Amino acid sequence: MASVYIPVQGTEEEVRVALDQLPHDASDILDILKAEQAPLHLWLIIAREYFKQGKIDQFRQILEEGSGPEIDEYYADVKYERIAILNALGAFHTFSGKVERAPQKEAHFKEATQYYNRASRIDETEPSTWIGKGQLCVAKGELQMASDSFKIVLDEDGNNFPALLGQASVYFLMGETEQQHKRSLEHYRNSLDLYKRALRVYSNCPAAVRLGIAFCRYKLGQVEKARQAFQRVLQLDPENVDALVAVAIMDLQTNEASGIRRGMEKMRRAFEIYPYCTLALNHLANHYFFTGQHFVVEQLTETALSSSNHGLLKSHAYYNLARSYHSKGDIETAGRYYLASVKEISKPQDFVLPYIGLGQIQLKFGDLKASLASFEKVLEVHPENCESLKAIGHIHAKSGENEKAIETFKKVTRIDPKDHQAFVELGELLVESDWAAAMEYLKTARNLLKKAGEDVPVELLNGIGLLHFEKGEFEMAEQCFKEALGDGLWVSIMGGKLGSSVINLSVQYKDQSFFHQLEEEGVPLELHANKVTTLFNYARLLEELHDTVRASLFYRLIIFKYPGYIDAYLRLAAIAKERNNVQLSIELIGDALKIDDKYPNALSMLGSLELQSDETWLTAKERFRVAKEATKGDAYSLLQLGNWNYFAANRPEKKAPKFEATHREKAMELYQSHVLKHHRGNMFAANGIGILYAEKAKWDIAKELFTQVHEAASGSIFVHMPDVWINLAHIYFAQGHFQQAVKMYQNCLRKFFYNTDATILLYLARTHYEAEQWQDCRKTLLRAIHLAPSNYLLRFNVGVSMQKFSASTLQKIKRTVDEVRATVTELQNAIRVFSLLSVASTYHSHGFDERKIETHVEYCKHLLDAAKVHRDAAEQAEQQNKQKMEVARQIALAEEARRRAEEQRKFQLERRREEDELKQVKQQEEHFERVKEQWKTSSNTPGKRKDRSKHEDEEGGSEKRRRKGSRRRKDQKTKTQYGEEEDEYRDEPEADDDYANMSRDNDGDNSEKAPDHLLAAAGLEDSDAEDDMGQHQSAIERKRRAWSESEDDEPGQRPVQPSPGANDLSE
Repeated sequence: MASVYIPVQGTEEEVRVALDQLPHDASDILDILKAEQAPLHLWLIIAREYFKQGKIDQFRQILEEGSGPEIDEYYADVKYERIAILNALGAFHTFSGKVERAPQKEAHFKEATQYYNRASRIDETEPSTWIGKGQLCVAKGELQMASDSFKIVLDEDGNNFPALLGQASVYFLMGETEQQHKRSLEHYRNSLDLYKRALRVYSNCPAAVRLGIAFCRYKLGQVEKARQAFQRVLQLDPENVDALVAVAIMDLQTNEASGIRRGMEKMRRAFEIYPYCTLALNHLANHYFFTGQHFVVEQLTETALSSSNHGLLKSHAYYNLARSYHSKGDIETAGRYYLASVKEISKPQDFVLPYIGLGQIQLKFGDLKASLASFEKVLEVHPENCESLKAIGHIHAKSGENEKAIETFKKVTRIDPKDHQAFVELGELLVESDWAAAMEYLKTARNLLKKAGEDVPVELLNGIGLLHFEKGEFEMAEQCFKEALGDGLWVSIMGGKLGSSVINLSVQYKDQSFFHQLEEEGVPLELHANKVTTLFNYARLLEELHDTVRASLFYRLIIFKYPGYIDAYLRLAAIAKERNNVQLSIELIGDALKIDDKYPNALSMLGSLELQSDETWLTAKERFRVAKEATKGDAYSLLQLGNWNYFAANRPEKKAPKFEATHREKAMELYQSHVLKHHRGNMFAANGIGILYAEKAKWDIAKELFTQVHEAASGSIFVHMPDVWINLAHIYFAQGHFQQAVKMYQNCLRKFFYNTDATILLYLARTHYEAEQWQDCRKTLLRAIHLAPSNYLLRFNVGVSMQKFSASTLQKIKRTVDEVRATVTELQNAIRVFSLLSVASTYHSHGFDERKIETHVEYCKHLLDAAKVHRDAAEQAEQQNKQKMEVARQIALAEEARRRAEEQRKFQLERRREEDELKQVKQQEEHFERVKEQWKTSSNTPGKRKDRSKHEDEEGGSEKRRRKGSRRRKDQKTKTQYGEEEDEYRDEPEADDDYANMSRDNDGDNSEKAPDHLLAAAGLEDSDAEDDMGQHQSAIERKRRAWSESEDDEPGQRPVQPSPGANDLSE
């Protein structure tokens, strides 16, 4: 039993104070200490014992009295004890500031600073004071100032053990806060060196000092050395809880069964040694959370919370408790504990997991702003955390910020290209804005799942099929729906393997005996819940393909397996309505309302059917009102109420104008103030407003509204609004723009009704009628009659169009006989149509006035008589015109024949001339070849040059004479041959004379030079002959005369020259 002895002043007696029996009221001890003027070290011992016993108030009371002004004055010479008391108070406030929260934290730090400053004023060089200041700076996070304080001590005493430990801890904390990895490792190395130095200085230090070495080794990645250091701590102190927990965590991090088993054993041992070790409690709670033992988790975390004031450890404890409640479905309690966990940490970098849980809870409760802030905190620590990014993208999508959501999910796909869920979310977001991109993303998600060997979810295949369906790609949609559904009864139905009973029973929409029969036969009728929507969409696809038999079977199968699936009843009702079975449609809607009497779609559909009946149109308003209340002001129910008011304003029965105006104003209010105010993009409400403006003849405003709706509807693949096309065409018609109205009606017919809607054809015919396009009007009405043969109004309109066409034709100033004949035919047909309508109105009521029909008949007969007169006159005029045209045609034919004969004659003449010229050229070429051969022969004959020259001169003279004789014969023949042709060219005498003169001139100039040229061309000229040409002039002349005489004697041996110009060609 430890005791302290307080000496009694003035005596040798002492007062013994048992430290384990200190009084609860510290005033008694203080009175003794003051009265006996006890040494200050006794004050410090008693205060420290109070602190060990957890009596903090008594501890502070003794030390604060021991540091008062009176004590300082009395013990002025005692420095060390006074400093020790002040440092003890500073250390206490430092510790309190670490565990408390602001503003108490700051108050404690301020008190600690004041005590340390007082101690410094007593002795500035006291190491314990600087060490205390360093610890205070560490607690405040001012690591550099703490390092400076410890260095002051180490500079004076390099082996100061507390300063070494303090400086080592500062370096370790610097490594924790450093962002750069290299510098962080440097700090850990410095810390390790200081811990080693401290251990060398004081080798008998407590085992816990070696924990610093172990933690530094661990941070430097030296796991085995760290484990050895922790085990050394356990060798020195087997019950060191921190070392046990550290080794246990290292075993758990191996992620092996044996390691996890060893780690949990050490955690249990640490818990047995010290049941209030918060770190061990948190790890045990984490382990039991994954084993599903939530009760143990809650007990452990509550103990951890009560045993520690450390913020980070408490945050871990709250987090374990929060996710335990979260997994059990207690969302509210989980949210409170997640929030408490977040409050225990100063920044997300300390512990980020509670922000994820808190963001999920906030998102669950619809607090999008707070949830977004929580997940953004996670991204501050982990910028590429895909789960947080996907949550943020989902929040943006819910907030209507689709662009941000799309960009966020695209970032996820860039970070993790194998995250199929991100591709699915992207596809769903882009469905309305970019169909192609949405389809691409959904297909990418499907391919990723297939490559990973995972099953493609039915929902994903259903989404892809639905996109194909909305785009009109029915075959691709059917493939996707079949893949999603897999095997089942629907395969047999589509394959027709159930026999003829399918066809026989399909028309009985409410009869389920067919499926009972299949069950009795052992046919499996399984339909999993996640496939119901896909089967419903498949049935809708069959409806679009006009296969209502199989579609109705699928709807009935859904009803058979899931009787509460109301939409299947409504689709069967829609099929019955399309077949004009309104009564059956109402019965099926009634069956749906028996399941849920406030189902808005069923109420709206029933109200629409009742609105079309003169007997029940008033009750339709009540249906729409109940649907509105059921949906709390849904846009569709408000639209239906607006439509009802518009319908009531345009009812055919007589009513006051004020009544009509009231209903139109109410409709405008519903469209504008209720629907568009909350749903600015609602095209149906805008269309209704345009109709009301059109009713007031405000064409420009109505046209602008209809145009905007038309553009918006055309840009969406999910909106089909033929009404706005028709309304816009009506506006064009009202403004007199008939051509634009015709185009709009035709486009609407082709796009939405496949040119098979009689009502729109009637609108189109009326436009043609007003545009005075009578024949187009008649053709359009005949198409409408083909679609609706029982509509006698169309027949009446056909008769009127024929009558109008006939009257307009007869009023023309100029008309052809064909037009008059067509007029007669049209009038006869019109009389026939009106006569048939007159007979039909006798037996059936079609809304026609017999007298009006008779008036039309009489008028048509009158026009017919006039048309026949015009037809006869036109036919007679046409006959006369034909005769005149025939005479003119014969004259033209004769003239054409003469022209062609003349052209033929000239062509033949020209061809003969060309043939003669070619023949002449050929003869001259042959003559030239003969001359060449002769000269070649003469050049090869041996003899004297003089004889050869003489012979050449003689041949040259004879050749000249032959040419002259030949020219005379050619002139005579030419005159004979072309004597007849010259008569045709007497109109051009000058040209003939010029041609003749030119021929004579050429003959005169070249007749004597021809032989020399021919010899030169043949290469047979003789240079010696040229030298002797002057000496033998007479001999050459004699030769030429001899050749000329020989030509005159033998005319038959020379070739005939066809034209005077032939010599020119040969020369």
